[in-house]
Amino acid sequence: MERFRSSRGEHVNPAYDANLDEPPVYQEPNESRIIRPSVVSAFGHDTLDRVPNIDFYRNAGSVSGHRAVRPSLQELHDVFQKNGAISVLDTVKDDDEESEDAPSDDVESAAPMPSDKGSVKFGWIRGVMVRDFGSHETVSFLQVRCMLNIWGVILFIRLSWVFGQTGWGLGIVVIALSCVVTTITGLSMSAICTNGVVRGGGAYYLISRSLGPEFGGSIGLIFAFANAVAVAMYVVGFAETVVELLLEYDSIMVDPLNDIRIISCITVVVLLGISVAGMEWEAKAQIVLLVILLAAIVNVFAGTFMPADDTRKSQGFFGYSAEIFLENFAPDFRGSESFFSVFAIFFPAATGILAGANISGDLRDPQSAIPKGTLLAIVITGITYLAVALCVSASVVRDATGNVTDAIISPIFCNGSAAAACELGFDFSSCAEKPCAYGLMNNFQVMSMVSAFDPLIIAGTFSATLSSALASLVSAPKVFQALCQDNIYKILHFFAKGYGKNNEPIRGYILTFIISVAFILIGDLNAIAPIISNFFLASYALINFSCFHASYAKSPGWRPAYKYYNMWLSLLGALLCCAVMFVINWWAALITYAIEILLYIYVTVKKPDVNWGSSTQAVTFVSAVGNALSLSGVEDHVKNFRPQMLVLTGSARARPALLDLAQSFSKTFGLCITAEVFVGARSEALQEMNAAMEKNQLWLRKTKRKAFYAAVACDEFRDGADSLLQASGLGRMKPNTLMIGFKKNWRTAGTDSVQSYVGILHDAFDLEYGTVILRISEGLDMSHIVEEEEEMMRAAKEQRELEKETMPNGGKPKGLFRKSRNSSQQVLTTRVSVCGPPPAQVAKMNERLTEAGHQFKKKQPKGTIDVWWLFDDGGLTLLLPYILTTRKKWKDSKLRIFIAGQPGRSELDKEEMKSLLQKFRINCSDITVVDDIHVPPRSESSRKFEEMIEPFRLREGSGDSVQAAAMRKQNPWKITDEELSSFEEKTNLQIRLNELLQEHSKLATLIVVSMPIARKESISDFLYMAWLDILTKDLPPTLLMRGNHKINVHSRHMTSIQVP
Repeated sequence: MERFRSSRGEHVNPAYDANLDEPPVYQEPNESRIIRPSVVSAFGHDTLDRVPNIDFYRNAGSVSGHRAVRPSLQELHDVFQKNGAISVLDTVKDDDEESEDAPSDDVESAAPMPSDKGSVKFGWIRGVMVRDFGSHETVSFLQVRCMLNIWGVILFIRLSWVFGQTGWGLGIVVIALSCVVTTITGLSMSAICTNGVVRGGGAYYLISRSLGPEFGGSIGLIFAFANAVAVAMYVVGFAETVVELLLEYDSIMVDPLNDIRIISCITVVVLLGISVAGMEWEAKAQIVLLVILLAAIVNVFAGTFMPADDTRKSQGFFGYSAEIFLENFAPDFRGSESFFSVFAIFFPAATGILAGANISGDLRDPQSAIPKGTLLAIVITGITYLAVALCVSASVVRDATGNVTDAIISPIFCNGSAAAACELGFDFSSCAEKPCAYGLMNNFQVMSMVSAFDPLIIAGTFSATLSSALASLVSAPKVFQALCQDNIYKILHFFAKGYGKNNEPIRGYILTFIISVAFILIGDLNAIAPIISNFFLASYALINFSCFHASYAKSPGWRPAYKYYNMWLSLLGALLCCAVMFVINWWAALITYAIEILLYIYVTVKKPDVNWGSSTQAVTFVSAVGNALSLSGVEDHVKNFRPQMLVLTGSARARPALLDLAQSFSKTFGLCITAEVFVGARSEALQEMNAAMEKNQLWLRKTKRKAFYAAVACDEFRDGADSLLQASGLGRMKPNTLMIGFKKNWRTAGTDSVQSYVGILHDAFDLEYGTVILRISEGLDMSHIVEEEEEMMRAAKEQRELEKETMPNGGKPKGLFRKSRNSSQQVLTTRVSVCGPPPAQVAKMNERLTEAGHQFKKKQPKGTIDVWWLFDDGGLTLLLPYILTTRKKWKDSKLRIFIAGQPGRSELDKEEMKSLLQKFRINCSDITVVDDIHVPPRSESSRKFEEMIEPFRLREGSGDSVQAAAMRKQNPWKITDEELSSFEEKTNLQIRLNELLQEHSKLATLIVVSMPIARKESISDFLYMAWLDILTKDLPPTLLMRGNHKINVHSRHMTSIQVP
């Protein structure tokens, strides 16, 4: 016999017990149906629904029998397809059982910048690279500025020495490692700087505004100090070049070391004058230096292609040679040098990446300029360093005497370290016995020798060192000024004051000058470089860690526009920086981090009066979220199941009965969300929704209702409800039960309204929500009464304002003025009653509605909660009434259970249900087996139902097939004769159930009855509403309830659970 599969096969239950009931088997009309007698005898028609039974609640491996699985909600609810069969297994395997539905283990607050009339703003080439004015200049400015700062003294006076020591093999590693560190830091900085509005202060501003004053204060002070010391390093590099020239021309003033100090101090004074003159002068100076620097770099490349004369050959330059290139591959560390000591010398060359970010206040669009300019500058300068170094390594030997007489006249055997020079015609073997003055290892002016025009290299060296020094001299005061303006360190607030149209930090410039001069007195570039390396590496480490920390915290405020970063890559960058710090100089690294920790503790203890959003606060929030996530990481257990209610009340005050009953289910132990959908034009609906959010949440707090208020604005009510069903809640703290009021006016509301209402029920079933419908004969909607109250309150408020205006002494009534309240009340009464009092009948209806609306707020009298548990839905229909009896307001209400039974075996059915309830540990006062549900309803009841649906019937049987088809097309929502005939048995069941409810539960305090399910596209919306209406008509407060067909009640046989 052929079976037909549900259209939503992915939701079909894997098994249920065939011994309890056979699934219905649908055949062609000319064939008969085989029906399970127990279902038909109980309900009078065939159905997939199951009667409650203990076997649905057994645990895996139960010794008392196999666990049966009830039909899923989708199997009952999905569109029935005649060409497929509903295919389900009989039972679930006892081993390795898991829940098939178990879950598997995201406007800136800152005010806009005032217009800076007269101030200078730079673009991305001039700011991060150079400074130009134009549409793309911010990035250009930033990029050039970084490039000028990176192309420093190392390029011309140390790069050849680095590759001489390490060879070009490890030399590439040195450059690559430096680029890795700076690139990761650049990515982290790009993420930070695009996470909000960027003001002045550069790296300090970015970090402090993103991560809070603790990180920002510590890194800001260290970074400003590092830039101040960098000025000394770059100026000393410039002075060394000048002293080399003085030595060449025998013009030393005192001695080489003191001459370096004198020249450095004079240079810093000149640079200070340019900086104090303003950013515009500094920008012009940088442009000149850039042109010279680019010319010098091109000059180096050009010189390597020029043929070498004997003088240059004697100094080690032979032009491109494979022999030289191969000889220079391996490292040749001399003296106390090692890979990391050489790396410490070179790394400061890469520390200029923050030069553009440090003047963020002078950029037009820092959010765009900083990422683009900085990263592009890293790429260009890295390629430049590598290209220059490889060119020199392929054309210059490590050691050379500088003597033309060392040229080889007669052939000799070439071996040893000078083999390449020997093969090219010069014998430098003497350099192995005593140090030579030329070659990569000995001559710091190799670039001048190699170049096409050596004075241009000297100019390029001056340009590189001075541009880097100038950039650091500008960066340090601006970062320091921003730090002082935030008053994190109150003792430093003196340096916060700025001068001129660009708010120049003159005091900061003077302080930077003093620090620079102090370090210049060291006079040795190799001594300064490791210190700078530690300072900048510490800053980079904090930048990387800050990015990681903010990413890890997952704060809503952390949403950088720059997406090409990774939190783990940032953490790797931070660890890499820390490791390099200790390798370069372990005691300096310890001192640096000790200072950082002390500053962090100081800021934390002092708690400056600022609040920019701290990553520590974000992590605290994350820990709270982690607790919620831990619930998601553990499979739900039936013992911990609790109803999480999503209640469609509209305004929180509009349907108090619905909210109060939902509150009784959840109390303070579960989630309760009262939800409202604002329908209409989006702009108006959003305004109304925003106005209602705070008002409704305030009302919930005032009335001590433990619930959240949620609202959505949509064009259609169903769309809004669907959004709430899908998006409400967080993880396990997510609604699992929809509670909605019965649509009392469905016969007059119109087709669209009814379809929307029934559609919400369909959506709830599709999303596997438990569904509860509350019907009270007086109705639920009190919104018109609430509006009248609000109007009276508004009138009273306006009247009080009017009294204040007419009273002396600031509105405080004295003497005769106290009597003015009577007239105010008279005015208020006149205003509210302007439309006349409502008719007596309307007033009485409102009174009854108000009383009914608040009936669940007060303690319930002695009575019963009648539970008609007709279909096994996972136990929700039994659990919620039981929860009510545990509440203080309902403690005097007793549970009565009604079940469908087969004629002739009522006592057996009763004993089975009694046993089931004992296993559930649920007490009830009585169990009633109703064995006459299958009896046809009385004709009077059927007639009432016919009258109810008559306006919605199509009556297509009165015409021919063509007319019938036309009628269906014109009114597709109407109830067809074919539909009525197909579902006659189910219709009669609802009518009959109402008769039985009238007979057995007319005096109950609350009735809970299993909700019928309408299969999609099979049962029309109006027929379904008629079923719900006739089922609950003329009864006490009634709850139609349907669980999600997953286990909701714990029994002694349960060790696992399957709940949403």
